[in-house]
Amino acid sequence: MKIASVRSFLMSYPMPEPVRLPFHGGERTIFKRDAMLIRVETDTGLVGYAPGQASERVQQVIDGQIGAFLAGRALADPDALRVLFMQGPGQEAALAKIYCAVEVALYDLLGKALGVPLSELLGGRVRDRIRLYGSAGMYMPPEGYAAEAAAIQRMGFPAYKMRPALGPEKDLETVRLMREATGPDFDLMVDAHAWWRMGDLSYSQATVEGLARDMAAYRLAWLEEPLPPEDHAAYRRLKERDLVPLASGEHEPSDDSFLDLIQNRCVDYVQMDIVCQGGYPTGRLLLSEIAREGLRFAFHSWGTALEVIAAAHLGICWPEMVAEWLEYPVYSTPEQATMYPFPLAQDILAEPLEIRQGELVVPRLPGLGVAVDESVVERYPWIPGPWSSFRLDSPPGTWHVTADHSLKWAEK
Repeated sequence: MKIASVRSFLMSYPMPEPVRLPFHGGERTIFKRDAMLIRVETDTGLVGYAPGQASERVQQVIDGQIGAFLAGRALADPDALRVLFMQGPGQEAALAKIYCAVEVALYDLLGKALGVPLSELLGGRVRDRIRLYGSAGMYMPPEGYAAEAAAIQRMGFPAYKMRPALGPEKDLETVRLMREATGPDFDLMVDAHAWWRMGDLSYSQATVEGLARDMAAYRLAWLEEPLPPEDHAAYRRLKERDLVPLASGEHEPSDDSFLDLIQNRCVDYVQMDIVCQGGYPTGRLLLSEIAREGLRFAFHSWGTALEVIAAAHLGICWPEMVAEWLEYPVYSTPEQATMYPFPLAQDILAEPLEIRQGELVVPRLPGLGVAVDESVVERYPWIPGPWSSFRLDSPPGTWHVTADHSLKWAEK
């Protein structure tokens, strides 16, 4: 079985109206949401799929350099193909990460050819389910967060993650109202990445420590990225205060930086996105180190259902005490309004993912175990340009975001 073609498709869903989200010292505007579908076909007609970063540059790399490298090669061992790529074009770190996203499609293909689930090619599953947390919570009044937390609880999720950016007092009030709305047995995650990206209004370390101490009274599952993510020493000092569990990882630029975060025990939960941070190779490396250090892992996942299932196949190869959580973005639907609509996220699959009691049931069918609906490529044509922008009042400036939403958009 040889690889015949490698193609990537960019898609967009335009918002009916721009979504404007004011925060402490600025405003975020969301114009659309983008997605990429990677398609690899063999000379036997078998097709494998993967999610990718939605940018024209990434598409050029996949359809050009990576496609040229893979075309005509026998698909028997994805790991061996990766080693060859890393000895050539993959010596450039950015290309290596893009290749590892494409590699998900190679594993999907091989699983289909062998008649086994993709998870069996990553070491073998030790369970069939992984816990999901409902992720939404985009800049709104404290009462809005509380109502959304209760709505996601009613949907059956065991946890809710939100993004505070209202100023220290209102951020604390938000957590208090969320806890009152959901009761004591529901997990709350606070993603505080805006706290260090508000320009002159960014929170000081003393403010962050004070909020961590006060929020701990409401039993957070974790406080995510409350400090600039590259300052591992600051995270280690905050963790040593033992105020509240800490999480970070989505901004780590390399395997080495991840290992420093883990081996120096800077956080309680390590997060990683398989689409933009190194795919299965990085995920497998990190999970081994996390297990060794007695920490926990939580997938970062902010795209389509195809991204969710691709991450889940890796997560179920580890027990829950290691790979504890998988992020599940909860987009608005006609039945339930949350942050904003993104129907492409679900439409990319012919059938919805199976979720029972807040857990994703990972299918045992070959490969990823899901059917991709390729009609989304025509139904959601690509719209060039940034999908989101951030405006700061002081110092004044605007940052436009394309592709990887986790790129740092502003610093103090």
